[in-house]
Amino acid sequence: MRTLKDYSIQISYGRFYSTQNGSCEVDLFVIQMDGKKIFDLNKQICSTALRVAVVSRGPDTELLVTNPVELSGKGRPLVFYDITLALKMLNIRIFLAEIGRHVIGGREWEVYRILLNDDFDSAASKDKIVDSVTKMLMGWE
Repeated sequence: MRTLKDYSIQISYGRFYSTQNGSCEVDLFVIQMDGKKIFDLNKQICSTALRVAVVSRGPDTELLVTNPVELSGKGRPLVFYDITLALKMLNIRIFLAEIGRHVIGGREWEVYRILLNDDFDSAASKDKIVDSVTKMLMGWE
């Protein structure tokens, strides 16, 4: 927590996870002390921790979720579960799912690529998918 004070960062939201063996993991989402968005490039790493997008690739529609891997090599727990639960709540079926790790800009990312069944066609439903998956991953739903 001393590092947060050194960089004048305030915690806006946090999630705690406990495992069966007794260890605990903490996810913290931060803003500047004055409540504004972080503009310093070194501080921005924590604010871009999760990216969700629905893209069309020809006849296929896919959901892309990227999440940075920690320096210890661990990914965030329950990401795939949260994604599938959000899609289930929207009654959207999954055709194919792939999970991989890629190094982009010197940083390792977990990439969840989920090919969706073509039961929907409107842009509004794509926005609804992004909102629902993001809320589920952030723990807001």
